[in-house]
Amino acid sequence: MTDQPVVIGLTGGIGSGKSTVARQFGSLGVHWVDADDVAREVVEPGTPALAAIAEHFGAGILTDKGSLDRAHLRQIVFEQPEQRVWLEGLLHPIIREELIRQFHPQDYKLPYVLLVSPLLLETDQHNLVEQVLVVDVPVEVQIQRTMGRDTNSREQVERIIAAQMPREQRLARADVVINNNQPSNKVAAEVRALHEAFMVDFG
Repeated sequence: MTDQPVVIGLTGGIGSGKSTVARQFGSLGVHWVDADDVAREVVEPGTPALAAIAEHFGAGILTDKGSLDRAHLRQIVFEQPEQRVWLEGLLHPIIREELIRQFHPQDYKLPYVLLVSPLLLETDQHNLVEQVLVVDVPVEVQIQRTMGRDTNSREQVERIIAAQMPREQRLARADVVINNNQPSNKVAAEVRALHEAFMVDFG
């Protein structure tokens, strides 16, 4: 076994069930880092990134409690692509550095960890991983699950999906695919089989 665990990237479109699959790996003892969680952590009150965002967009981008007003920021970057480019230029290197730091928990014995990221293939995060594992469901299932979970309109969910990498393109870049449009016990069996294969391949 190498000193550092191999990093497997786990990705999928919105509503595909990435977190559910990650938790199943977690139940087998696998350490996983969620890029969405890290993206929130690096802009918490008191962080240099939040200070830079407030300086760039103005104090109106903060809530009364001094935290980031995500809905307001999302609206700005959705309507002004150049502001999205600025924001990504600030945050992506900071997120990347924090991801790498969190990949190596103390006293961890397994030969691999997971990076769970919806933007694994859209950003340079894919350069951090040895293999790409895609959690896949049909687009209509994505729409229905996301509408049910987030009470978003169909139009809103379709817009989010359109902004992500197309399903076919994502699948073409996958080393491994988990079909998450089947009973949960079958998905769990796939996860366990993959885990055992990764233990052999990277152990």
